[in-house]
Amino acid sequence: MANTAQAKKRVRQAEKARLHNSSLRSRLRTYIKRVLKAITTGDKNEAETAYREAVSIIDRTADKGLIHANKAARHKSRLNQRIRTMQQA
Repeated sequence: MANTAQAKKRVRQAEKARLHNSSLRSRLRTYIKRVLKAITTGDKNEAETAYREAVSIIDRTADKGLIHANKAARHKSRLNQRIRTMQQA
């Protein structure tokens, strides 16, 4: 357990950051799932709209350092690839 004042403060700060980061990570996953759901239903227009929203969230998450830039690029690339292979609905 933390004994000094600064160590106690760091514990408080770390917990606050953990909760904030878990919220952002959850939002990222939600937006990715929205794109995947639209792809599964076969609605290309909806998938493209969801993809545009997801790209914004993915980029913001990477800019904050929550995920690595390469992971962000990989997510965007794979989602875009799945949308491009869809048949026009």
